[in-house]
Amino acid sequence: MKKIVTFGEILLRWSKGGAQRLKQGSDWTGKFGGSEANVAVSLAMLGNKVGYVSRVPQNEVGQACLNELRYYGIDTRDVVRGGDRLGTYYFEAAAGLRRSQVVYDRRGSSFYSCAPGMFPWRDIFSRTDIFHCSGITCAVSQSATDATFEAVRTAKDMGLRITCDINFRKNLWRYEGADAHKTLNALMQYSDYIFGDQDEWEVATGVKQVPMDHMMADTELDMDAYRRYFDEMHRQFPNCKEMMLGLRNQITSTHHTLTALLWYEGEIYQARIYDIYPIVDPVGVGDAFVAAYIHAAEKWKGEPQRCLDFSVAASQLKNSVAGDFNLVTEDEILQFIK
Repeated sequence: MKKIVTFGEILLRWSKGGAQRLKQGSDWTGKFGGSEANVAVSLAMLGNKVGYVSRVPQNEVGQACLNELRYYGIDTRDVVRGGDRLGTYYFEAAAGLRRSQVVYDRRGSSFYSCAPGMFPWRDIFSRTDIFHCSGITCAVSQSATDATFEAVRTAKDMGLRITCDINFRKNLWRYEGADAHKTLNALMQYSDYIFGDQDEWEVATGVKQVPMDHMMADTELDMDAYRRYFDEMHRQFPNCKEMMLGLRNQITSTHHTLTALLWYEGEIYQARIYDIYPIVDPVGVGDAFVAAYIHAAEKWKGEPQRCLDFSVAASQLKNSVAGDFNLVTEDEILQFIK
């Protein structure tokens, strides 16, 4: 079994119950999450051998995070301890036609101050086959960006397969000299698989997205336009072997439609459009897709439609799971597809 390593910041998500806004009430619920940790847990749930690399504080909260990851069978031996505190974010759930809201509190966290030289990448990658990274790490701080590029350069030099989720978060790119387009585009040049939604691809590439209004379950996508779109993506990233584009329409807080497109060896594949209602928790839906595709691409090589269908089904099921982690198994996904 191949080993997959993910790298990023694990966070503590604070939220209020029900449809309360952040400024209402006094009771908070905390859950661990964060994109790369979400991917790691999903991969472990699907039966993969997974390691997670990060930096967390040497205190009880940092230990609680590691305990949570170990509970799901994730190897945390390469997590570095240090810094003053764990990063957090405050999540206000969407309700009705009101959109969700996120307030980050990551400045000065243990991961914020991580830097090149802190992680023994050559030792880590000597035990690794696939390395997964995310644009979020480059949005946290310049030093975290430098650590991320140190990792991908080492992974590329050692011949690992690299997967990248664009993961653009506009509220994070605040440090001096931050340039989301330039940085994300450079990160994607190292990647064998690239994941993102239309907005994220546009930020990273500068290419306008294919116009689409209110995708419903019976919508017919303009596949000729998407072929031209992916031709341009392939021109920009000639070394990338597989590219995924997620499409989601948020009709109300509890009603979404969801599908994805896959570019694979010059061909484009489309998954069915899911009409999802009601939604329990949409956080981590993209991470669930990423993890499922990495898993499927290893298990069913040369079957792109099967891999895409599996991934979108996993992503759809995440909407039914509370918290950041997609706690579904391969068998549950396959049964759902049937």
